[in-house]
Amino acid sequence: MANHHVLNAQGENISQNDHWLALTTNELPDGIGLTHISLPELLQKREKPDVLLPLSDLLDAKGHIAGGLLQQVLELLTQHASRFGVWVTSNSDTDVLTRIPEFLLQQDLIVIHVPAFTDGRGFSFAQTLRQIGYEGEIRMAGNFGRDQIAYLLRAGADSFVISAHDLQSISDISQAFNALASSYDGRNAADLPMFAGA
Repeated sequence: MANHHVLNAQGENISQNDHWLALTTNELPDGIGLTHISLPELLQKREKPDVLLPLSDLLDAKGHIAGGLLQQVLELLTQHASRFGVWVTSNSDTDVLTRIPEFLLQQDLIVIHVPAFTDGRGFSFAQTLRQIGYEGEIRMAGNFGRDQIAYLLRAGADSFVISAHDLQSISDISQAFNALASSYDGRNAADLPMFAGA
């Protein structure tokens, strides 16, 4: 999708080096991946791409990784992909993340989609992932605001999907990534510990 770009934690455009493909589903939000791929296309590819899967489609009714046929499909997909990541919408239940830490810790990329600007659960999702020990890349996508970027970085986000329109309308995107620089001691707040001891 040429209408989106991926920016890293320094605000640099890394879209040309991003090779993640979002598996096409009926509920796939715009901007989850720069490129989409259907299941038949994935199964016919000779090379093994990096694939993003919808986390909700991998869970059973209790919020655990589903077994049975879905597990067999996941194993089939594993044979046809180089690396896996998942995407989750922040209006989901954050408790799901704490029920499946082992699965999440194995993912190379987790994309958190924010459906509405006023939805602050994306912050909670990023913090929860870091608290359970996730060390991979956390990417924010969807309707977060430019003024929220620095706070999302502090919560644990590593990269951001920005629409081409928004990127062109922001004259100095680097300000959004440096907004929490401390004027007190000169250190960048994004480098400070997330939780300070009392």
